[in-house]
Amino acid sequence: MNGFGMAPLLALTIITRLQTHVQALAVGIGGRQTASSLERTVAYIDSELHSYGYTPQQQSFKVAEQTFVNVVAELGGMQHPDKILVVGAHYDTAGDLPGANDNGSGVAATLELARHFSKAKPARTIRFVFFANEEPPYFQTPAMGSYVYAKRCQDRKEDIAAMLSLETLGYYTDTPGSQTYPIALPGYPDRGNFLGFVANVQSALLLRTALKAFRSGTSLPAEGLAALSSITGVGWSDNWSFWEFGYKALMLTDTAPFRYPYYHSTQDTPDKLDYPRFASAVQGIAETVAYLAR
Repeated sequence: MNGFGMAPLLALTIITRLQTHVQALAVGIGGRQTASSLERTVAYIDSELHSYGYTPQQQSFKVAEQTFVNVVAELGGMQHPDKILVVGAHYDTAGDLPGANDNGSGVAATLELARHFSKAKPARTIRFVFFANEEPPYFQTPAMGSYVYAKRCQDRKEDIAAMLSLETLGYYTDTPGSQTYPIALPGYPDRGNFLGFVANVQSALLLRTALKAFRSGTSLPAEGLAALSSITGVGWSDNWSFWEFGYKALMLTDTAPFRYPYYHSTQDTPDKLDYPRFASAVQGIAETVAYLAR
């Protein structure tokens, strides 16, 4: 069970598919927070998953009388089906913003990974989950789709071996000084040309394993940080929800506002993404998924 190959033609195909997904989400649908736009997004994700051969399930839940949906596609494990790897991304946006990078890129990557692994026979079960309500006003509350999902995992006593939160993956730059950090991190690069892996202290071993696998699958640089979840930015995605229930989880990210000048703005549009390096990130993540599902 391997990740993506590195042949130029295949890489070009990955780039095209990622562009298509981001365009469909950020332009075809646009802001993804109203009931109608969320329904259209769920329909898009559901249709794509069906086309890959999955039978996706929907987890519905209510917040203030409005119904929200998490979409789940599962690939059953062959040797250890009770050991589960969750690969997830939130599909909502902050207000009525296009959200090409935040988080159209995460949804696009998760869809492409689901497509890639659709015929695989992993030892462990892989779940591709698309979450509602990561953005304000639900951020870091029990109304987050990922919180609702992680709570259900705990209620069912499921063995979530690892969770990867794919969050804002598509912006890269070699400009000196383009990369900032929430705290002083001597030795970390000042150019935003890498994918970041962020863990809480309890997920430090998972971090090391995931980084090693990622680096074996792509030439894109990667940097890792295991830190207290109270530090600004460390718990800024759906990884936080899984940490709340004691699961080991990582956020994979281009670091969003610490690099991306169009974060949470009307300028977060598809043309801002670096698709060749975004595709390289997805190639590396595929190797990580393959390794963790062994």
